[in-house]
Amino acid sequence: MEETEMEKVVHNKNKGILLIVTSAFFFALMGIFVKLSGDLPAVEKAFFRNLIAAIIAAIVLIKDKQPIQIGRKNYMPMFVRVTAGTIGILGNFYAVSHIMVADASMLNKLSPFATIIFSMILLREVPKKYQVFCLMLAMTGALFVIKPGFSGNPLGMAAGLIGGVGAGLAYTMVRMLGSNGVQRAVIVFCFSAFSCLSMVPLIVLKYHAPMSPYQILMLLCAGFAAAGGQFSITGAYRYAPAKEISIYDYSQIIFTTALGFMVFGEIPDIYSFIGYAIIITAGTIIFFKSKNEQ
Repeated sequence: MEETEMEKVVHNKNKGILLIVTSAFFFALMGIFVKLSGDLPAVEKAFFRNLIAAIIAAIVLIKDKQPIQIGRKNYMPMFVRVTAGTIGILGNFYAVSHIMVADASMLNKLSPFATIIFSMILLREVPKKYQVFCLMLAMTGALFVIKPGFSGNPLGMAAGLIGGVGAGLAYTMVRMLGSNGVQRAVIVFCFSAFSCLSMVPLIVLKYHAPMSPYQILMLLCAGFAAAGGQFSITGAYRYAPAKEISIYDYSQIIFTTALGFMVFGEIPDIYSFIGYAIIITAGTIIFFKSKNEQ
């Protein structure tokens, strides 16, 4: 019986790994489709991505007959979550459109380290020494990717960094909301709906020429790829805890680099590769240290 239970645990872990790698591939595809949509404002790209997510989340809520309940004490955390998440997506989409998708993807992967900072400030969690070390290591890696003072698009790099920080703050609020009993589907719906509604005035003010059918198709593909990534990663953590499989999320960098080369002929320079290695090393240290603490 013990062997059967052990086999089940291993089987579930393998399912979790497969799903989180699948999620990484979908999110890499999302970045490619966003870039393929061409010279459109980031708000229009983000609107389509969040519209599809809002529709899917609404279908889940209706199917499960789940009311949208937040609770008074969660109003502020929810507001911070949806605002930071919206800023994070806008930053990431702007970066994807103006710098190499691999660089944009890696800058977005700084979010776990930003979460450490915000958890310390907002949740009063005292970081461990290795977390502080890894945070400094990740920031060093980010400098290699951003290459301050080198030729490139500094605004695009800054947007990518802001996107990662915004995502980190959003994830911190998701942890707070989850610990307060707010359901995941409710969080996703509130975030997606808020993002869509908040972008409507920006779209009107920064009206772009009508999108071509090709651009609409690319944005729809980006939205469905994002949804596929979200469902896959949700399923992954259902089969196995984050401490067992989260490290495999960095496979997105491999997919993004490969797809960026195949579709756009983008080849990151040596400094970017060094930055990737440093950031992934920092993430790996946190992964194994956290795993050993459980």
